[in-house]
Amino acid sequence: MSEALQVLASHITENSGGLALSSTVAFGELTVTTTVENIYALVTFLRDDARCGFINIIDICGVDYPERVERFEVVYHFLAPKQNQRIRIKLSTSEDKPVPSICPLFPGADWFEREAWDLYGVMFTGHPDLRRLLTDYGFEGHPLRKDFPLTGFVEVRYDDTVKRVVYEPVELKQEFRSFDFLSPWEGTDYVLPGDEKAAK
Repeated sequence: MSEALQVLASHITENSGGLALSSTVAFGELTVTTTVENIYALVTFLRDDARCGFINIIDICGVDYPERVERFEVVYHFLAPKQNQRIRIKLSTSEDKPVPSICPLFPGADWFEREAWDLYGVMFTGHPDLRRLLTDYGFEGHPLRKDFPLTGFVEVRYDDTVKRVVYEPVELKQEFRSFDFLSPWEGTDYVLPGDEKAAK
């Protein structure tokens, strides 16, 4: 399988006209890296090229790396059923650098792109209906960003006295926001059950 993916990677690199920046095969999967500017053309090539035939979209998701200049990665997964091969496409972008929507190529990308926008704040230009998908319409922020607080900002509950849903700011005592990140396997004064070596 790995050899077939290496052949496919070479084919994509040689025939896509420089749309792929790099390609790697690891753990039986092919990953191709591209840019925001080239994603639409590369996906078109992968779909229309007879050797590739990636006609099924599996998923689009986001990844947050806050320490990077372009903090987000958008990751696409496609399937070529005729060749029984999968491919992963990655690109990097920032909060203010939108990614072209691939909805015109794959209408099934609609909700995947909406989810990436909702949870990470990745913008997709040319999307037919880019709005929140999993959070409420009045939700503030993007909950899968690494800098989003674990407690959120707003509490939503049904108030029986006013007979409607109410939004209230989250109020927690400071001690609930201070976490001890020390692992129980490091620096503890007691021996964990089953850790007989620590007693010696």
